[in-house]
Amino acid sequence: MRIGELAQRAGTSTRSLRYYEAQGLLQARRAANGHREYDESDLRLVQEIRSLLEIGFALEETRPFVECLRAGNSSGDACPASIEVYRRKLAELNAGIARLSEIRDRLAAQLETVSEEPCSR
Repeated sequence: MRIGELAQRAGTSTRSLRYYEAQGLLQARRAANGHREYDESDLRLVQEIRSLLEIGFALEETRPFVECLRAGNSSGDACPASIEVYRRKLAELNAGIARLSEIRDRLAAQLETVSEEPCSR
């Protein structure tokens, strides 16, 4: 399939696909006329990348998942490097949630100390 069809089937843009290629995440084959050619395995790679990006992963964090698929695994998270990325991301999220909870608690405490009387000028 050509780049436009891959983009359409993967729900992304040709520009994104070219960017993934420039980053070494996607490897296009070239037809005799110079056009990029892709197959179903490339579609699977792009779907994996898009899925991870949608849940907050940075593009570089998708690399172990892509490499895992390229190695012939049926899932991008079947490899130890991918699992380690999951662990790091989960730790980041837990730290962020803890920080937000702390801020929420401080704001709630501050709000309790504020009087309900209207402000006089």
